[in-house]
Amino acid sequence: MNDPAEELPVAQEGVKFVEYELPLTERMRTFLRLEFLYQQVLFHAEDQADFGSRAAIGGLLEIATILGRGDVRADALKELEKQADSLRRYGSQPGVDQARLGTLLDNVEQLRIDLLNIGPHFLQPIKDSEFLSAIKHRSSIPGGTCVFDLPDYAFWLSLPFATRAEQMEYWLAGLRPLCDAVAEVLWLIREMADPEELLAPQGMYQRSSEQKEQLNLVRVLLPPGSDLYTEISGGQHRITVRFLRFTDVHARPVQASEDVSFLLGLC
Repeated sequence: MNDPAEELPVAQEGVKFVEYELPLTERMRTFLRLEFLYQQVLFHAEDQADFGSRAAIGGLLEIATILGRGDVRADALKELEKQADSLRRYGSQPGVDQARLGTLLDNVEQLRIDLLNIGPHFLQPIKDSEFLSAIKHRSSIPGGTCVFDLPDYAFWLSLPFATRAEQMEYWLAGLRPLCDAVAEVLWLIREMADPEELLAPQGMYQRSSEQKEQLNLVRVLLPPGSDLYTEISGGQHRITVRFLRFTDVHARPVQASEDVSFLLGLC
């Protein structure tokens, strides 16, 4: 197996495409939401301003809410095992970069071990925190976490950044193995499907899938600077992509009337 980064058109051309995705399973929907929130938390956790810490705490609580609705840890373990099996099948193919393959398998195995080690009660430090529980409860009220509502929160936000960062790391420690595993699974799913260059006549593309195809994710890639965005709909057996032109916030977008060239990845 060649390095996926060398196969994707995005990497070949050195261009960062604008990506739009549609998850086709409930598991993928959960994984994409976790990936989005985890990136948000990590970004804001480095912001020394109190509003940065507020944003990081908000994302942390949203992650905890998602993880409390099902056994996402078990789902992530299953996906890691599935991806490992897929990678091992490449080992017998000619021309495979065995060193690269070994590195990928080692990464997956280490993530699996880390995920097993946190155990099923990894959310307990967050659940047991009365401080976070009060913030979560008040967050359902518009402006409910302001100073007069939660003076202890306001005081915590006024502490030195190093103190806040240390506490955030404590809360994140139990979530990292799962969030990192989800990020790796999504990376592997995306990289193993080569995007195909296609044309959408008059801004509309439709595709039927074979029943034997077990698709997880639809990816549409547009070049940077495009004045179009996509709306993707459908399911396992039929996919529709519409290309819309955004004008401004006061007008409805309109479908492109010209043929649109794009990249489609079916993962």
